This record gives sequence, C-alpha cells and structure tokens, in this order.
Amino acid sequence: MSTIRFLRTFVAVAEHGSFAAAAGPVALTQAAVSLQMRALEAELRRELFDRGGRVAVLNADGRELLPQARRLLALYDEMRLPLAPPEAMAGAVAVGAVVSVMGGLSQVVARMKQAYPALDIRLVGAKSIELAALVESGELDAAVLVEGAGRLPGTLRWTPLYQEPLVAIVARDHPGQSAREALAASPFLRFDRGQRTGMLVERALRRAHLRVNEFLELNAIEALVELVRQQVGVTVVPLLRRARWPEDEALRVLPLQAGAPVMRTVGMLERRDHARRHVTEAVRVACAELFGT
Repeated sequence: MSTIRFLRTFVAVAEHGSFAAAAGPVALTQAAVSLQMRALEAELRRELFDRGGRVAVLNADGRELLPQARRLLALYDEMRLPLAPPEAMAGAVAVGAVVSVMGGLSQVVARMKQAYPALDIRLVGAKSIELAALVESGELDAAVLVEGAGRLPGTLRWTPLYQEPLVAIVARDHPGQSAREALAASPFLRFDRGQRTGMLVERALRRAHLRVNEFLELNAIEALVELVRQQVGVTVVPLLRRARWPEDEALRVLPLQAGAPVMRTVGMLERRDHARRHVTEAVRVACAELFGT
C-alpha cells in the first residue's frame, strides 16, 4: 500500500507547507519525504510541486489532486474500521464551520465523540464561501455556514438552523443615541464585503439609507467588536446567538432601524449522497439545541 503512504505524506506536505515541516508528522526524514514525492509524481505521471531552491510548493496539478487525495484517504481509513451497521454512529466525517460557530460546534463534537468512541469527526474552519465550495467538491460532508443568495446544485441540501439580527455596536459612552447618529459621527469598522455576512451588512446599510465613514475592513466579527470596546469606531455585525454584548458594560447594541431587523441565517449545507448522513443530522440537531433554535 505504498501509494496510500505516499498520498498521506503528500497531504502532510500540503498542510504543513514544506517537506521539512511534514517530515515529523509522518515520522520520516526530509530526504525520505522528498523521495516519496518523487515516486508519487512518477506513478501519477505528472509533477505536483514547483521546486525552487529549498522550497517546494503545490503547482496547479498538486492543488487539483489535494481534495481527491483527502477523499481517498478518508475512504481508506473508513474501510479499515471494524464493520458496523450502516446507521451506527461510527466512521469518518468531515464537518466545516465559520469562525462564529466553531466554538459551539466543537462542544457538540466533543460530546458526540465521548459518547461514540468509534466516531471520527474532523472539523475545518473557513469562510462561508470557501466552505460551500469544499462541500460541493466532496472534501467536506457538511458545513455550518451563512446562507448564500444563489441557487444550490441538486447534489446539496440546505437546512436553516437559526437567525441573527444585524445590529450596530457602539461604545457605552458614545454620544449617539441611534445607529444613524453613531454611524454618521464615527469611523466605520466594516466586515469584509467579499464574504456573505459583509454583503448582507452592505445591503442592510443601503436599505436603511445609513451613511458611514469608512475606516477599516476585517473578516473577524469578534475583532471588530473588540475595536469598538477600544473606542476605535462603530460596527455593524450580526448579534451572535451566544454573544454577551448586551450585558457588556463597555458596549451598547443598537437596532439599525425601526421595524423588522435584517437577519443573517445560519444553517447546515451537506451533500445528499454521503454515507454518514445520520451523523451529520445528529450534529445539526445538537447545534440547533445548543444555539437555542
């Protein structure tokens, strides 16, 4: 099974960034890693790395192979597990999540793995757009992410879990009494417009006709709120389901406008054809309970 060993080494190189860094995790010398990669390239009849000096990085063929290698290794590892009924809580499952959900999801998975020792759930953190692509390609079985605007392929299934209203977060002693006043008078700390949450924030600002003074743009909700605590500016973000911002003595949470708030929907995206649907369903139900749906 040398090819399996070589693919495992290949994935380690991709994850750790170099032959030298991958050597320890796969219990090989750097020279042995290099030899295995040469042998894998010869077997597949194509080069997988751009080699320059002491650096070897994945080329286009290597990047294309990576998700296939991960799926093959996951299937092989599953084949090695003791035979169990199809609905048994066992086997390998890959689940992704956005950063704002990862803490709660980790608690859910830890409890499930304690209850079902034969269950192997791998967690992956990334942005919603990236997670959706990983689920569609088969690299992930499911992911908890922010709902997108486009239509889903027939191979995927979306299940809403909960919603979070978009709100303005300002420092406690900020003179503005409304979101409109606060946003007009202070530097605006914006969530990344290239991501689903950032797009939703932009639509909410336009819908409420709110003017902002652009200052900086980050892809981290908690980091933006921390900058508000430090009185750097104001921000508009989802009121995270498990956040304690309304009780925070350094902050005020303001509605964007009167009437129905703009909501961010978080749910689970999964492949319809994966073999552990009962496991991802159990994860989804546990997340819904944890986040208080």
